[in-house]
Amino acid sequence: MAQNDTELRTDDRRGILPLMQWLSDGEFLRGAVVADKVIGKAAAFLLVLGGVREVFAGVISIPAAEVLENAGIPYTFEKKVQNVENRRHDGICPMESAVLKTEDPQEAFSILEKKCAEFQEKKY
Repeated sequence: MAQNDTELRTDDRRGILPLMQWLSDGEFLRGAVVADKVIGKAAAFLLVLGGVREVFAGVISIPAAEVLENAGIPYTFEKKVQNVENRRHDGICPMESAVLKTEDPQEAFSILEKKCAEFQEKKY
């Protein structure tokens, strides 16, 4: 869920796809307040790029919290974890894993675009 001064958006897709879409929609995220069940480092980078004002998370990873802190974005959470798990709960989320070694939001965005494209190719 994200709300800026004029619009509220929700999306029931999992992962970073809603954020990728909202980011591509232009200025929607600028100054918005965002709430999500899980915020990992990948999502945090997208939120920074979007220029959000504040973040609420059910679960946030330590790397995501660091990204938000470095960008000066306040956040609230219910639980902080080392890393976001994948959907099978047998390892780290592939999106978080893909951006763990970068500290640059633009580089992270490029990595995530490629990773999303790979996942789309595998679906078909």
